[in-house]
This record gives sequence, C-alpha cells and structure tokens, in this order.
Amino acid sequence: MKYADEFRDKAIALGLARAIRSEADPQRSYRFMEFCGGHTHAISRYGLEDILPKNVRMIHGPGCPVCVLPAGRIDMAIRLADRPEVILCVYGDLMRVRGSQGASLLKAKARGADVRMVYSTVDAIRIAEENPEREVVFFAIGFETSTPPTAIMIRRAEKRQLENFSVFCNHVRTPPAMQNILESPDIRRVEIDGFVGPAHVSIIIGTETYEVFAEEFGKPVVISGFEPLDMMQAILMLVRQVNEHRNEVENQYSRAVTRDGNPRAKEEVSNIFELRDQFEWRGLGLVPYSGLKLKQTYARFDAEIRFAMNELRVPDNPACECGAILRGVKKPVDCRLFGTVCTPETPVGSCMVSSEGACAAHWTYGRFRDRQQKRAS
Repeated sequence: MKYADEFRDKAIALGLARAIRSEADPQRSYRFMEFCGGHTHAISRYGLEDILPKNVRMIHGPGCPVCVLPAGRIDMAIRLADRPEVILCVYGDLMRVRGSQGASLLKAKARGADVRMVYSTVDAIRIAEENPEREVVFFAIGFETSTPPTAIMIRRAEKRQLENFSVFCNHVRTPPAMQNILESPDIRRVEIDGFVGPAHVSIIIGTETYEVFAEEFGKPVVISGFEPLDMMQAILMLVRQVNEHRNEVENQYSRAVTRDGNPRAKEEVSNIFELRDQFEWRGLGLVPYSGLKLKQTYARFDAEIRFAMNELRVPDNPACECGAILRGVKKPVDCRLFGTVCTPETPVGSCMVSSEGACAAHWTYGRFRDRQQKRAS
C-alpha cells in the first residue's frame, strides 16, 4: 500500500456497492457482524451503510477491549491505585471508563491516587526503574494484538530484575467471544449470517483460528482491512458466500494477514501466559477460556497475586444498554441515555468512552444521518 487514498476511491466504492446490490437476493436479509471497533468506525465515518442495500445489515459487535472490560475490573484497579505505595500505569482510554457508583480512574487520580497515563509498555518499565521505592503496576488490556508487547515487557522486567514491577492482566481472546455470541441462549439475540473478522488481531493469530466458525457453526468469516474499500469488498465476499451456501474463512486483508499469523508473537505469548478458566466480558458475562493470566513461572509479576486482589463482579448501570449493544442486540439509538446524559464528554457506558465504541462512532458520524432520515420521513 503506497497511499491510504488508494483504498478510499469513491468511484470504486460505488462500484462495489452496485455489485452488492445486484448480487444480494431481495427476498432475503443479510446480517453481518463486524467484531472490531475499527470496522465500526470505518462504516460510520465513510457512510457505508448509506450505499448498502436495505437488506444488508451491519451489526456492531464487542468493538474493543475497553468496551468489554467489566465494571468490576475497573473497581479492582481503583482499589489498587488507592494504595499509597502504588503507581498505576494505564492507557489513556481507560481513564474515564466507569466502574460501580460512577467511579473511574480519572476520579481516583483527582483525589490523589498516583495514576499515570502511558503510551506504551516501555513507559511503564521506565517508570518502575525511576521509582524503585514504589510499586509500579501496569494495567494490561487488549485483544491478541496488544498481548505480545505485554509479554515482551515482562521478559524485560525479569531481565532487569525489577522487583517493584507487576501487571494487572486483562488480556482477552476474540474467538471465544465470537463463539459465545453464537451460542448465547438469549432469545433476544440477533441472528448472524457471517462475520467481518478483525484485522489487527488476525495479523497475530492468522486466519486458521476462525475455521471452526465456518466448519462447526456454518458461519462464513471474511478478514477485512479498515479502509472503506476493504470493508465493501469484504461485505461483497460475504454476500457471495451466503448466496452460494458456502461457509469458509476468506482473507480480504491479504496484504497483512496470513493463515498462520505471526509465529514469533504467538510464541512470546504462550511462553508468558496461560488461559483462565473463565473471564467476565461486559455484555457477554463469563466467557470460558477467553482471558489470559501469567504462568506460575512469572507469578511474581502478577499484581493480582502480589496484592492479594479479590475478584469483583458488579452490575452495570441498569439504564445503560451497553451490554445489549455489544452483543448486537440493540443499536446505540435504542439506549435512552444516548445523546442525553451519555455523550463523549460525559460518558456513562464503555461503548461511549472508548474511541472505538459503537456509541462513540454513532455519536460522531451516525446521529446526523438519523436526523436526516427523520426529516425525510
């Protein structure tokens, strides 16, 4: 890829839209879930839903690790940050995510907790080296994309013999969540005809991981890049699979994704981490074998062990529909808080806090289309 503009050509996008309209059977509906928040933002930002036929519906899925982080884990981090000996290092989009009772790490920082925003794992290591008298904890979060840097960071901490460094691990895996969505007993769950597979995650884990969804669940998966032409081509590929009664894993993002993924990154992760029996996802509940924790060999770097942290599970705000939105059961506009008390400036749910959340995407791009549609009707 030389220039991003190559993948944002309007004429080609409209040509793909015409192909989708001509090949989509008007007698049936096509329901495709994009798992990744980057795809959700591409759909909203470039108005792709406006050029798709009405019977091709895009369903917004879990989005991003911040979106699915349960309130209880935020409460655990706040309790950790309140300890006077602790410096808690977090990524910026975690600061405003709410736990129970409206608590957040930003509010904890305002009342005196030493919460520091970092841009990379390297920053956390540096802070630990500069503050040997303090306990430095890195709030590790992310799908498979950001897990390898955490693994490398732990190796570096071991090599440098950092006794004051540990990790509060919240890394999760995407395939178990996709399986959970398909197996959900929720009678209100939305039917899904196929998945637009995550791009960056697939660079790490490869396309092979998704073959179970095609073979056992009968759901086609197309791995897609984030540009508008990537998305339109992926949707066309899904429409063709449904029409031809095929259930396969196809790779639209072949310029970056392979079947095997990144073996070195996967090896680093497997050396440091092991599976939890279950892990809570906001909106999905407890998902078996979806979370990671440090292996016993590296237990001295595990903040949950070092500080004897107790697992907390607290209910979400009952007025917030974030859970249903993350499952694709509802849209952002179905939540009565959306655009009223819940905005990017005053977020209530994680779907609005995260820059990759479905509510944030719809606030930034989709709400103007809603107004136009109301005027037209």
